[in-house]
Amino acid sequence: MKIQSLSVVVPNKKCINNCRFCVSRMHESPYKNMMDENLPFFDLYQRDYIKRLEFARDNGCNTVMLTGNSEPQQNRSFLQAFGTMNNNLSKPFRWIEMQTTGVLLDESYLRFLRNHVGVSTISVSLSAFDDDINAEYNGTLPQLKVNLRKLCALIKKYDFNLRLSVNMADYFTGRSPEEILTYARQELLADQVTFRVLYTSTDDVNAQTQQDKWILEHGASPETLDAIKKYVTEKGRALEILEFGAVKYSVMGMSTVIDDDCMSTVPKESLKYVILQPNCKLYSKWDDPASLIF
Repeated sequence: MKIQSLSVVVPNKKCINNCRFCVSRMHESPYKNMMDENLPFFDLYQRDYIKRLEFARDNGCNTVMLTGNSEPQQNRSFLQAFGTMNNNLSKPFRWIEMQTTGVLLDESYLRFLRNHVGVSTISVSLSAFDDDINAEYNGTLPQLKVNLRKLCALIKKYDFNLRLSVNMADYFTGRSPEEILTYARQELLADQVTFRVLYTSTDDVNAQTQQDKWILEHGASPETLDAIKKYVTEKGRALEILEFGAVKYSVMGMSTVIDDDCMSTVPKESLKYVILQPNCKLYSKWDDPASLIF
C-alpha cells in the first residue's frame, strides 16, 4: 500500500461555519471522538492514535492534512497535542497542511500553527473573491467574516505556503480563467490554486440533501469549468502527474490543479488519502466504516 496523504480529522462538536455545499453536512459522522483527555483510558487511545500516524509514515506518507467536519482551529488543544505527538515520532511528518476558511485566524494563531504544530501550508477554502458573498456561501457569522486580502497577506507574512482551494460556485460563472488566476496571484498572493468542482452526493432527486440542491442551483456553469480546464492545459506548463491522476500545471507562477475527482469511488492501487478519524482508526472513505484499514 502506498499512501499519498493522511487526512487528520480534528474533533469538534459543531462547525462554526455553515457552508451551503459542505460534504460533511451531507452525512452524520459515525465515528466517536476518543481523543478526549477526559475519557477513561485516554492514554490507551492516544497510543492507538500514535500507531496510526506511524502506520501512515511506514507506507510512504509524509503529508498531513488537518481538516475535518469543522474548522481545525476551533480545537486548539487537539492541535497542541498533535504537534507534540508528531514531534515525538521517530519520523515526524514534515509537510503539514491545514484546510480552513480562515475564520478565527489571527497573527497569534498563525505563529502557533507555524512554531508548534509545524504547519507549512495553509489551504484557504473560498467560494468567492467578494468577502460578503464568500461569507454568505460559507455560512460565516457577520462578526466573523473573513477579509481575504488581509488574511492572505498575514499568511504570507509568516512565510506559509498559501494554497487557495477555489470552490467552483456560481460567483465564478462568466469570469475568465485569466481574471480568476490573476486575482489569485496578484491580489491574494497565492502560491498554489486548486479548483474544486462541487458534486452532489446522489443523482436521485428524491434523495437529495439541502446541500445537493444548493450545488445544483449555485455550482459554476459547465462552460466556466471547461474554459478553466482549457486555459490551464493550454497556457500552463505541465509539472507532474499526481498520484491520484490529476496533473499539476505551472500557471502565472502558481502550481495549479483541477480537482474533479474528489469524490471518486473508483478503487486505485495508490490511495489518494487515508483518513484518521477521532476514534483513532484509519479509513479510506470519509463516510463508510466498511473502509476501515487499521
